[in-house]
Amino acid sequence: MTQNAERTLPVDAPGAHTGTEGAAGADPAGARVRRTDGSGDAERHRSLAAWRGSARRLWHGSADGRLGERLTALAADAGAVHDLDEHVDLYGDGVVAELERRVAALLGFPAAAFFPTGTMAQQVALRCWAGRTGNRTVALHPLAHPEVHERGALGAVGGLRTVHPTREPRLPTADEIRGLDEPFGTLMLELPLRDAGFVLPQWDELVEVVEAAREMEAVVHFDGARLWECAPHFGRALDEIAGLADSVYVSFYKSLAGLSGAVLAGPESLVAEARAWRHRYGGQVFQQYPAALSALLGLERELPRLPAYVAHARTVAAALAAGLAEEPGVPWFRVHPEPPHTHQFQVWLPFDAAPLDEAGLRQAEETGVTLFRHWFPARFGPPGVSATEVTVSAPGLSWTADDVRAAVAEFMARVPGGAGRSRR
Repeated sequence: MTQNAERTLPVDAPGAHTGTEGAAGADPAGARVRRTDGSGDAERHRSLAAWRGSARRLWHGSADGRLGERLTALAADAGAVHDLDEHVDLYGDGVVAELERRVAALLGFPAAAFFPTGTMAQQVALRCWAGRTGNRTVALHPLAHPEVHERGALGAVGGLRTVHPTREPRLPTADEIRGLDEPFGTLMLELPLRDAGFVLPQWDELVEVVEAAREMEAVVHFDGARLWECAPHFGRALDEIAGLADSVYVSFYKSLAGLSGAVLAGPESLVAEARAWRHRYGGQVFQQYPAALSALLGLERELPRLPAYVAHARTVAAALAAGLAEEPGVPWFRVHPEPPHTHQFQVWLPFDAAPLDEAGLRQAEETGVTLFRHWFPARFGPPGVSATEVTVSAPGLSWTADDVRAAVAEFMARVPGGAGRSRR
């Protein structure tokens, strides 16, 4: 395998994934340290201490903060986006309803409904569309979130079944949609496709895929958990992108640094039905004002910054590639996609995940610089290949290409067998 060589990679069958929701508002390292028996607490605390103590880092996750910090910041800032003299929300009115109106307008839909989780929002959307189309089959990628991260909930809870237009690590093409040999009622497209490397099609390709689904008499739903940062790649406004689909789900904690929550946007009749199913699923929450206020803050503050994050991610990715290419102890590597399609991308190295994790933590503890967080066994390729997800947000904007290359050298100096020359 050569440095950065593009190649076709087979997709493994859907199964457990070692990562969790990773982005500017969520921490992919959580999977490494989160265990039901509590045995990962020491590891998690060490990781958080190292990352919080770093003077330099590419991004700051909202889950890095302490309870008091988050509550204090929310109380101090929320008045800038909503009248805090209003009464708290009850079962979705007040500030929650205002958030729904704001997102519906941003995405160009007549209505929207707030959900406590994106998993619930998306399952409800697909269930509603199945009832309306009369077809319970959903076409989606085998690496899409419902297939990899939701424990088979589409089938177990919603009674839906899935088909896969492609197994390549990218979004399906129009020809692949037309080539499905059985009818489907809904095409679900995850934009970007996170587990394939936060990848996106070109705009014309996306339009053709949607048109192909229409030819098959199917509706189109976008898993837009990270739709917010897709606009620079497509060169289109959010409402134009969302307008290709019949419904869209968006998340608030991944890229907008919100506490939690999601919105499903679509036609008024669909959203009304989704509210009924939200109640049945247990999502009719009594009070949700902290999540709603933090979402409004994300829309106000983080959304306008995302184009800058996307642009600088390209600089960081190029510098990472240059730095790794300079390392004699690195037989090969891959930065994927290159250049990044959003402000997130993957890096692959031919080392086991555990020593890479340890190297990253030691670098943070010893130098005050966090370059990489969590490494996990790569989904593609032979054993001994690991991948990490890199996010660039506000803290990363100050990093120059030289800063990145220097951090790469310090990181590889701490990887057993990875440093070709001593730097310490």
